[in-house]
Amino acid sequence: MAESALILYTTLGCHLCERAKDELWPALTQSGWRLEEVDIADSDTLMARYGTRIPVVARSDSGAELGWPFTSKEVVGLLDD
Repeated sequence: MAESALILYTTLGCHLCERAKDELWPALTQSGWRLEEVDIADSDTLMARYGTRIPVVARSDSGAELGWPFTSKEVVGLLDD
């Protein structure tokens, strides 16, 4: 079975992304999921999709997304879906 990952769409200098990670870590630690950070600046497609929305987290398996602002409790809900 593949390891489950939560993708954090981010970019260099995103202060909200740092705050988002503070909300993500408790849920990830308890759930066994790993965090994969994707810099949207590396892709025109990702820039078009997330440029004004980051930070956004998405499940690697289903693609379900959660946009900022979110809480640790909301992240747990996303992981449990």
